[in-house]
Amino acid sequence: MLSWSITFLIIALIAAALGFGGIAGTAVGIAKILFFVFIVLFIVSLIFGRRPSA
Repeated sequence: MLSWSITFLIIALIAAALGFGGIAGTAVGIAKILFFVFIVLFIVSLIFGRRPSA
């Protein structure tokens, strides 16, 4: 999921450099959403992922 976020960020940077403001804004929005979803899932996996073996 982090790779998708980085991909959309790169698309946004290229679109902004070429002058496509609407596409750049949309790509940045998608990248932000994916990044925060990745962070939440990462934290949840850290909390619930490790269980001591009994």
